[in-house]
Amino acid sequence: MTASPPAKAQAGGRIAVKLKISRSSSGYNAAMSQSLNPLTLPDRFAIRGRSLLPIVQGGMGVGVSAHGLAGSVAHAGAVGTIASVDLRHHHADLTAAAQRCRDRDTLHRLNLVALDREIKAALATAAGRGLVAVNVMKAVDAYPDHVRQACASGAHAIVMGAGLPLDLPELAAGYPDVALIPILSDARGVAVVLKKWMRQKPSGRLPDAIVIEHPRYAGGHLGAPDANDLNDARFDFARVLPEIFEVFDALCIARGQIPVIVAGGINSHEKLLAALAAGASAVQVGTAFAVTTEGDAHPNFKRVLAEARPEDIVTFMSVAGLPARAVKTPWLVNYLKRERKLQGVAKADPDRCAIGLHCLTRCGLRDGLARAGQFCIDSQLVAALKGDLAKGLFFRGSESLPFGSEIRSVRELIDYLLTGVKQVVAQLQEAPA
Repeated sequence: MTASPPAKAQAGGRIAVKLKISRSSSGYNAAMSQSLNPLTLPDRFAIRGRSLLPIVQGGMGVGVSAHGLAGSVAHAGAVGTIASVDLRHHHADLTAAAQRCRDRDTLHRLNLVALDREIKAALATAAGRGLVAVNVMKAVDAYPDHVRQACASGAHAIVMGAGLPLDLPELAAGYPDVALIPILSDARGVAVVLKKWMRQKPSGRLPDAIVIEHPRYAGGHLGAPDANDLNDARFDFARVLPEIFEVFDALCIARGQIPVIVAGGINSHEKLLAALAAGASAVQVGTAFAVTTEGDAHPNFKRVLAEARPEDIVTFMSVAGLPARAVKTPWLVNYLKRERKLQGVAKADPDRCAIGLHCLTRCGLRDGLARAGQFCIDSQLVAALKGDLAKGLFFRGSESLPFGSEIRSVRELIDYLLTGVKQVVAQLQEAPA
């Protein structure tokens, strides 16, 4: 392999030296294919006729995966995903228009404007490569409008989780070229969605892919009804993949007709290969993409996720009534100390919505749901997006990151997942005179 020579240290300081591995125009390391041990790259897969690298960047809100990250991942030939919730915080004019505004309809309209802008910017960055998807949470009250706006703005795919997306084909009916991808956790959920979609009139349809997310490892909201279920064996890929293929057989769906994408805990080349060997068509990765150079969140956000140790990561109940996983930052530590007390005095009151957006269909704080979280999730996630450690809720997956605490580029992360080869970054300290 050839590498560019390291830069010379400048007087009086440290420099980061990146030894760049040479690549062909396709983005792969051309030198590797000529080595004594030829590298076999993972197979590509296809969604709606688009040939894609077997890597999907997960949607992360609020604003963590916006046009910068999603567009860059798509430009690399993979699937980049924008999270649809409350993207106005990336736009100064929309943020200004929302100041001191508690009118739900106005805030909703501003968010749709932001979503339109982000999709179009991501498509421009992608420049016709890869696939640009939009993740819409079923638990969000305005999810039908998010789906319709994403389709109208030109998104290539809609990905939906945080609830069974039984009505997704109906919502996207006017856009037959938009791929529809449910996020589920077990074969039972897959069977329910498939049977419902296939029965819908006039002719029914199948998902263009299915994401299977393991709640033991994923970050953010988790696809299990209770925290005690997170380690249930029914979510293990070694079990759930064969069970899904049995569902396909029972419904006369050819294996391979619907790509299955596994998510949760994929943090190495070896795990990607193992998932593909088990029958998956691709893997979905979240946290590792969130901390890349192109990630849309504040540098403090990336540092919190990248530097978190295993003991810093905790699972708790979100206001959405689902288990969630995040880093124990000062706000979360303080909240968890008070959680039982707050749940004990939970009461239904629309005015408890801190910002007036009423973002969730069911909100523990607003609706007085004692088993759910008792905080404003939008406010805390926006604080994290902006890098505020004192107020932010920093969602994160459970596993270590491919580059440890280092912040690397989207291209480097994708190359590593595909090849197992990491670019070398050396820190040189100038010797004292």
